Amino acid sequence: MLRLTRNLLRLVGIARALARHDALFLLERLDVAPIVVMMARATALRRKPGRPGQRLARALVALGPTFIKLGQMLATRSDLLGEEIAADLTELQDRLAPFPYEQVQQILETEFGQPLDSLFSSFDETPVAAASIAQVHFAVTPEGREVAVKVLRPNIEDAFERDLDLFRWLAELVEATRPELRRLKPAESVRTFEETVHFEMDLRFEAAAAAEMAENFDGDPTFWVPEVDWRRTGQRVLTTERVYGCRFDDRKAIVAAGHDPSEVMTLAAGAFFNQVFRDGLFHGDLHPGNMFVQRDGTLAVVDFGIMGRLDKTTARHLGEMLLAFLNRDYRRAAEIHFEAGWVPADQSVESFTQACRSIAEPILGLPQNEISMARLLAQLFRITEYFQMEAQPQLLLLQKTMLVAEGGGRRLNPDTNMWLLARPLIEDWVIDNLGPQAKVFDAIEDLSDSLRRLPRTLSNLETALHNLSDQGLRVHPETLRGLHDGGQTRGGVPLWVAIGLAGALMLAIVL
Repeated sequence: MLRLTRNLLRLVGIARALARHDALFLLERLDVAPIVVMMARATALRRKPGRPGQRLARALVALGPTFIKLGQMLATRSDLLGEEIAADLTELQDRLAPFPYEQVQQILETEFGQPLDSLFSSFDETPVAAASIAQVHFAVTPEGREVAVKVLRPNIEDAFERDLDLFRWLAELVEATRPELRRLKPAESVRTFEETVHFEMDLRFEAAAAAEMAENFDGDPTFWVPEVDWRRTGQRVLTTERVYGCRFDDRKAIVAAGHDPSEVMTLAAGAFFNQVFRDGLFHGDLHPGNMFVQRDGTLAVVDFGIMGRLDKTTARHLGEMLLAFLNRDYRRAAEIHFEAGWVPADQSVESFTQACRSIAEPILGLPQNEISMARLLAQLFRITEYFQMEAQPQLLLLQKTMLVAEGGGRRLNPDTNMWLLARPLIEDWVIDNLGPQAKVFDAIEDLSDSLRRLPRTLSNLETALHNLSDQGLRVHPETLRGLHDGGQTRGGVPLWVAIGLAGALMLAIVL
């Protein structure tokens, strides 16, 4: 009862804030707590300017850090909010007023147990960026190394936990009252959001992601990840090398620095391909403020708080699907969705092929530099309701990242399409990973995995047989009653068949 009261009161405050920004449609679409929404609507002022997504973005910023992060997640859910609103949310500015330098100093000295002067020879008191979870200061180490220091906001964990409980409650309410929305996995989406936020609030995880990406691109002269200073990194502090360069979308500055925007776009397309398909680890927040062109033309990225992962199988399906669409082979694009299990097997391949064509033709018919694969995927996700497709969180984050990368690429070089630049790379990758040789390697890898599991499998079997020897075979009372029915169970199944099935089931569990 206490939880219900607390969350209802919090929901009233949220509804009023949404109403002030003419963005109540967020709660109206969920159709939960309609009385709260109706009361908020009655107190709403005149209509606000801007598109719905722009108004929603302003409301979320006003509601504070948790809701800014929620907006970033909703930017990946074009299937839930629609393509235009999701696209507007990608422009949501994660900026808040900075917290005082005195608190920064206290956090640093508490985290490392030593005075700030011993950690850094100089430390800029004014932050260069202040976001919902942390802010960044430039500094110099005693060794003379220029670094960027990211510091978590004080008490940010408590604020997030309060709001996360509300989100969990709302997701449970939606799943209980709106069965048709269960395929969108609201509760699972909240758990994913919660996991992402918790990762972001321990900067050691972000440091690990940066280090992993640096290893993936080790030796690549075109793409650079700043090195983590582990000595000055902890749960609430992350220190990395300082990055110099032009923002990825600042065409004038890039040209003035002597770089060719077309070459920069080619490097960006290759780097994105390598992240998604080669490594299965991609930067999930590739807005232009997080990617720079350095003096030597190398691309550099910062801010590794949001990262996405794709397993090898999903990457293969994605690569095949993108190529099928680019080749306008809509039948194959549809078949891939069924092979991947994204569309239930009882749906019609022919109907889904028709849907793929209806979505792709208007986009692929545009001039090459205007083709947006992110927009194509967004519209594809919007038809999920017709075919009972379940939400694919890893692809939703990728689609949002693609959309942001496309936007930055168009500002850099309007005449170039990053997907057409990456197309030869994707084609070669798909051939290498779907050809006969790749299948042989996969079979060898599967066999190797089975051999590695063999000792544990034998151990489990030995344990099961030992338990069977000590305790005997426990037969369900229903089976015993079957002994008095002519050797059959109550369902008419012969007893020997039932015991055989039980044994097979036991072996399956053991193995």
